[in-house]
Amino acid sequence: MEYDIHTLLDTATICWAFCVYLEAISVLPQLRLMQNIQIIEPFTAHYVFALGVARFFSCAHWIIQVFDTRGRLLTALGYGLWPCFVLLSEIVQTSILADFCYYYVKK
Repeated sequence: MEYDIHTLLDTATICWAFCVYLEAISVLPQLRLMQNIQIIEPFTAHYVFALGVARFFSCAHWIIQVFDTRGRLLTALGYGLWPCFVLLSEIVQTSILADFCYYYVKK
């Protein structure tokens, strides 16, 4: 009966981190398909652009929170490397979608 709140928090943290990592790479097949086809349906283009804007604001929120708390947010999320990896995956996903958003606005 050693299953306490810390175990639940660790499980939830692992699931949340996995979700963030998966979300960071899940858009790659869609972007690759759009790159190969070269003809993108407007609805799909608008959706991916909106996804990029949402990712930008989410990433900006995390970065602002880290600076606002002077790094205490990363230690409040837990110890180890995973808080930095979560932040890094947000930045990677934002960068991937920023490339699409650049061409979307350019066109």
